Amino acid sequence: MKMIKSLVLGSAAALLAVGGAQAADLPVKAKAVEYVRICSLYGAGFFFIPGTDTCIKLGGYLRVDTTFNGGVYDAPFWSGDGGYEPGTGNRFTDRINSRARMALQIDTRTASEYGIVRTFAQADFQFSTYGGTVANASLNGAALAGTLNNDTPGNGYTAVELAFVQFAGFTFGKSASAYALPWNGYGGNNNTSFLIGGPDYVTGVYNVQYTQQFGNGVSATIGLDEGLVFNRTQLGNLDVFTLPAIYPTNGVQTPATLFQGGYGLGAAAGSVVSRTTGAPANGYGGQFAPDIAANVRVDQAWGIFQLSGIAHYINASYNFLDSATDAGAQGFSSPYGAGAYIVCPANGIINTVPGQPCSSLTSGHPDGKWGGAVTAGLQLKNLPTGAGDLLNVDSTFAKGDTKAVISTSGASPTFAMFRGTSSLNPKVGYGYVSDGLFSNGNGLNGPGVATNGIQLTNAYGFRGGFIHNWDPYWQSSVFGSTSFVRYNNIAKNAYCNSVSGNPLFGWGNRGANPTSTCNPDFNIYQLGFRTGWTPVKNLTFSGEVFWSYLHQNWTGTTRSLFGVNPPFLATTYTFADQQTVSFNLRVQRNF
Repeated sequence: MKMIKSLVLGSAAALLAVGGAQAADLPVKAKAVEYVRICSLYGAGFFFIPGTDTCIKLGGYLRVDTTFNGGVYDAPFWSGDGGYEPGTGNRFTDRINSRARMALQIDTRTASEYGIVRTFAQADFQFSTYGGTVANASLNGAALAGTLNNDTPGNGYTAVELAFVQFAGFTFGKSASAYALPWNGYGGNNNTSFLIGGPDYVTGVYNVQYTQQFGNGVSATIGLDEGLVFNRTQLGNLDVFTLPAIYPTNGVQTPATLFQGGYGLGAAAGSVVSRTTGAPANGYGGQFAPDIAANVRVDQAWGIFQLSGIAHYINASYNFLDSATDAGAQGFSSPYGAGAYIVCPANGIINTVPGQPCSSLTSGHPDGKWGGAVTAGLQLKNLPTGAGDLLNVDSTFAKGDTKAVISTSGASPTFAMFRGTSSLNPKVGYGYVSDGLFSNGNGLNGPGVATNGIQLTNAYGFRGGFIHNWDPYWQSSVFGSTSFVRYNNIAKNAYCNSVSGNPLFGWGNRGANPTSTCNPDFNIYQLGFRTGWTPVKNLTFSGEVFWSYLHQNWTGTTRSLFGVNPPFLATTYTFADQQTVSFNLRVQRNF
């Protein structure tokens, strides 16, 4: 009996143990997986970042672009500065230039009691033909060595195009200026980034701005822009030299004995104005005040109307841009020795004390001035020509803010175009772009023409573009612009005196009896046509023809001293209008 009881109790204990083990081995309910959720609040493509209430969208494009007889992104061959740019029109020019770019965009949105908090950034990863628009075969060796910039074979280039935060109506960072139009420089959905005639902020400018929405599509924006790099062109200094003139100890100056360093923009020895571009040295100083930009916009079903303005401060540096005690102190070998006298070009004083400096800091400067620009833009939708067709037009006037008219997504060009440089009858045309000019009237070449401070440059332009959709797959557009740059009589007299009064410059008094009439005013006319085919959504193949014409107002001839790399014929050049035509092919996939 005792044995039977023990067996029963032992069996029960064993069963309990097994049951406990089985209970312990039962699977625990897994934690629910949080899948990515679609965020439909802000449009297609947004999704919630897991574990947050922030929506994010990843997008961008990949673009492959080739231009024939032009620079990348259909840049006209209109700059011949320094003898390196393709505007020189000789056989050293690369006629085919390409760029491959991937743009990556990150857009985040978060709802808050103050409204939507948004961040946006775009980074461009690209690779271009030998550094982009510097399209000259004579530079290929340097490009292969990576000495021009990072956008070269084997390297590529990355740029931050846009990066900003929006909160409670404010925008902080690198974004389109409050002065910008919604279509910037692309009113014809054009491939070219060089349709001038009005403002173009497609790559953004550092700014802080506030937008007030009034309802029914009416808004107003005011902001402060960085006026340092993007919002300025050049400020012509007609007195400066990078190295004081060296006199022999008898103090007699002649063209044969003059020893003078060039400015570095291709300037001749002893010259104020560059032989190759017609551009004086840049006399801009540092940033003194931000640009003040504002707009009023009406955006409704019929289209858009915007009136915008910007104020830009022109801050000069000094009358004389260098400091030296003598030629030896600057690393140059003076033919007259270290005891030679020095002339300070800013005031024409002959310094007879060797070792005493001519300093830019003591040479004086003109007072700064405010300039600015106004732009009116109109976009018409719902046109009778077809669904989705658009007409964009805008007009701009600027005084002391020429970047508002001669505007691209990069630096404003100074036009220097050559034709027939390998012939016996070559032609040259100039268009000097500036925000203003100044001279104190004491140039090295003798008494100059004082401007009594900065003389602001006037510029005005008109742009237009019409976009027509033939069907859901084919689209064509026509676009064009006219741009005008004008100098007042004081600025013209000072500029032309700096050119014609210089015995080493070669305009008006050098060579085989060259004669010329100086007038820096000029016009630019542009016309383009583009057709695109979109066989599937967000994939477009397009082609574009783009014509640019420089109407310049110099007349007569000049003797060339332009440069030797690449070479120019040492012959008489005739001033004449110039033109260039380019053809662009592009494949773009948006995502």
